[in-house]
Amino acid sequence: MRTLFSLLAAFMLFLPSMSQAQSVTPVEQLPLNINSGPFDGKYGHIQGIAVDAERKYIYYSYTTMLVKTDIEGNVIGSVTGLLGHLGDMDFNPEDGRVYGSLEYKNDGIGKGILQMTDQGSMKLDNAFYIAIFDVEKITRMNMDAEGDGIMTTVYLPTVLEDYLAKVEVAGKQLDHRLACSGIDGVAFGPRFGKKDGKLYLTTAYGVYSDTSRSDNDYQVLLQYDVTSWRAYERTLSQERMHQMGPKRPNGQYFVPTGNTTYGVQNLEFDAELGIWWMAVYVGKKKEYPNYSLYAVDAESKPRKETLKGVPYINKGMVVPLQSRLNSTKDALSGVNGWKFGFGATGLASIGDGLYYISHPYTQDKRHASVLKLYKFNGEARGPFELVK
Repeated sequence: MRTLFSLLAAFMLFLPSMSQAQSVTPVEQLPLNINSGPFDGKYGHIQGIAVDAERKYIYYSYTTMLVKTDIEGNVIGSVTGLLGHLGDMDFNPEDGRVYGSLEYKNDGIGKGILQMTDQGSMKLDNAFYIAIFDVEKITRMNMDAEGDGIMTTVYLPTVLEDYLAKVEVAGKQLDHRLACSGIDGVAFGPRFGKKDGKLYLTTAYGVYSDTSRSDNDYQVLLQYDVTSWRAYERTLSQERMHQMGPKRPNGQYFVPTGNTTYGVQNLEFDAELGIWWMAVYVGKKKEYPNYSLYAVDAESKPRKETLKGVPYINKGMVVPLQSRLNSTKDALSGVNGWKFGFGATGLASIGDGLYYISHPYTQDKRHASVLKLYKFNGEARGPFELVK
C-alpha cells in the first residue's frame, strides 16, 4: 500500500509538466499561419503570446491591450484601458488564467506610452506588477482593465527596489541596480535545477542597454510560487497604485548572456525538451556575440558564484547557458546561442516540438503580427524551422 501511495504521489507531481507538454491538436490540424490585427497604433506593437492548447485559444499582448482569439485567429474580445507597458505573458494550466508583466515608470518608455494613449499630462507612480487575466470572462471588444472584473494585479516590490536603487561601479554612481528597467519575459515552469515538478511563475528583468557599465551582463530571473497569490490580488486603480504583493521572490537567478537591449523580451519553458528559451533584442557590447536567442537547461543546478562586473553584490545564484543543444559558441566570451530572427515579440511552445512564433509587421501605422508554426530541429544555425 505504501508503494501505491508513493506512485500516486509521484504521478501527481508530474501532472503540471504533462499539462504543459501536451499538444492537444494534431499538427495537421494546426493552422500554419494565424493573423492578429492590424490594430490601432495607439495600442502599440505586439509584446508576447500565450496559448491555451486544450481550449484552442490564443492571447496576444500589445503594449496597452490584451486580445483573445480562437485558434484560427478570429477575435473573441479584448481588454483595454491600460496606461502602462503590458509585456510577455503565459497561460497557467493550473488555474486557467493568463499572467503577464505590467510596468509603470517615468522613463522614456513610460512617458511614450502616456503620449501614445493621449494621456501625456498624467504622471503615474513607478510600479511593477504581474497582471492576471480571468480570460474566460473576455467575451467582447474593449473590456475595461479596471472596471470590468477581468484583471487583477500583484505588486512586485523587489523589482521597484532595484529599479530605484543607486549603485557604485568603478567609482561612478549609477541609477538602477543591475541596470533594472522593469520586467518583461514571463513563463511558468519548474524551479531552476529541475525538469518537472511544481510550477513557478518566472519573470525576467528588463535591463538597460548601456555599453559603458559592467553590471548589466546577466539576465536576471525571479521565480515566484503563485499558489497563495489570491491573498495579494487587487483590481488595479492606475490613479492609486496598490502595493499588495510578496516581499521577496522565492528565488533570484543570473544567466550570463552578456548585455542585451532591455533584457529577456519573451521567456518560454518547453517541458518536453526541458529547456527555458530566452528571446531578446540583440545587445550592443562588442565583447559579446549578441545573439537574439539563448537557452537554459532546466536541470542545470544554480551555483552561488561571484557576479562578474557587479561589485555591490557579493555572490548570486548563477544558472549557466545550456550545453546539450547544438548552438553557436563564441570563442572569446564562451557565450552560446542562436541568431534567430524572431521570437522577441512572441514565442509559445505547444508540445510535440511545435511552437507558434510571432512575425510582427505594421500596416498604415497599425500594428499586427502573423503567428507562424515552427518545429524544433536542433540545428546550430537556428533551432526552429517552419512547418510546411
